[in-house]
Amino acid sequence: MVDGVARVLVGGGGTDYRDPQVLKLAYGNRHGLIAGATGTGKTITMQILAEEFSNAGVPVFLTDIKGDVGGMALAGTDKGFLQARAQKIALAGYGYRASPVIFWDFFGEFGHPVRATLAEVGPLLLSRMLGLTEAQEGVINVAFRISDDEGLPILDLKDLRAILNFLGDNQRAVSLQYGNVTTASIGAIQRKLLVLENQGAAPFFSEPALDLSDFLRHAPDGRGYVSILHAERLMRTPQLYATFLLWLLSQLFEDLPEVGNPDKPKLVFFFDEAHLLFNGAPRALVDKIERVARLIRSKGVGVYFVTQNPDDVPDTVLGQLGNRIQHALRAFTARDQQALRRAAQTYRPNPRFDIADAIRDVGVGEAVTSFLQDKGSPGMAERTLIRPPASAMGPIDDGARRMVMVQSPLAGKYEQMIDSDSAHEMLARRAEAAAREAEHVAAAQAPEAPKTREFNAARRYDGGSARPRPTTAPARRGDSVVDAFAKSFARQIGSRSGQALMRGVLGGLLKGR
Repeated sequence: MVDGVARVLVGGGGTDYRDPQVLKLAYGNRHGLIAGATGTGKTITMQILAEEFSNAGVPVFLTDIKGDVGGMALAGTDKGFLQARAQKIALAGYGYRASPVIFWDFFGEFGHPVRATLAEVGPLLLSRMLGLTEAQEGVINVAFRISDDEGLPILDLKDLRAILNFLGDNQRAVSLQYGNVTTASIGAIQRKLLVLENQGAAPFFSEPALDLSDFLRHAPDGRGYVSILHAERLMRTPQLYATFLLWLLSQLFEDLPEVGNPDKPKLVFFFDEAHLLFNGAPRALVDKIERVARLIRSKGVGVYFVTQNPDDVPDTVLGQLGNRIQHALRAFTARDQQALRRAAQTYRPNPRFDIADAIRDVGVGEAVTSFLQDKGSPGMAERTLIRPPASAMGPIDDGARRMVMVQSPLAGKYEQMIDSDSAHEMLARRAEAAAREAEHVAAAQAPEAPKTREFNAARRYDGGSARPRPTTAPARRGDSVVDAFAKSFARQIGSRSGQALMRGVLGGLLKGR
């Protein structure tokens, strides 16, 4: 609350920096941008916004790129420059206080594991994650379509590998029914899956899958929990990082109900290093991001992009970001100067100063801000001194992190991985059943053992007809591709190619048997 109104205090503006600059909670779901060059204070600005939203009862999700946001779980310490900043902007009652924090980690090392099934991620985002070509993406779509048609859930990487093996072993039949599938594309996808595994991402594609309602939790005192994703290791693979966060955003968009225009957001989502989301993204994916950004506000979710330059965000998305905090941009080159002028043009002018000059000249912890006012109109640009945080700045030590995780309301919920019955196991059982059927067919077709000479001689006079050759029932017209595969498997099992097929489908399951 600021002056009895539901607002987030960002800092002080005006000629003496004592004019409160606030973001109204009612417009918190209208999205925002935090931009500025490296070292200008973007991370601290994200921290104080997270604190203020949390204090207002709004859950927050943010990413910790450099490992220096974890200190939010601890109260700040008495530092003279923080107290001086509070006095300069007339911040009454400033003190130190820890925020309610839940730690998460894609790899499960520095927080609760974050997991999702491949079925939830879907073919489009998986293709983006792997950096597939259009032809390879088509193969992934065929794999997911067969998964749906045949009831073969793709939950983890071994499930996808099993279905890709099936596609390769039945390339002709699959291509006739679902479209062209080439061995080269399958091989390329398998190699890229191996790279993904080598990056340590395999545990992410598993169960128990993330329950997004755990991001919407409130602490006993009514404050919203701040979910911090430790992304220091994840950032080593930028495409994986960007696609993972886009998946989170898409899941929120799909799962949350419509709430219209709430008094305050249901969740605020900070997307650090946002330029990674758009680098090399195909037009179809950018369109999806723009659509999500435009419509997710009606679900009560505010998305705040954190990046170095506003140019990093496409205009179609940038136009959706109503709340702006622009830290310093350094104009060392002609291109930098053009970017500076473009950034200044997105603000409502202030007669007291030139916006381009202000963006170039603001110091660390200072920014040019603009927040939505009554009826959603853009506020006038203001040169703002950002308020000091109440929680600790910088990283958290391992012992304190472990203590926070032990006391977490989610302790023990996600730590134990589950391996459910899915495509890999189902295809393995079908192949085993086909192998048993082949053994029965082979036994029925085997010649009888030689009899005694007298018995063989007697058979010349018994008048009996020759034993009929066993036949197999013709395949039904409605047989699925997988059923046809099982029958074909049974016919081939005695041949050299059939044995190779069995190894390809079952992998190590038959080793040593």
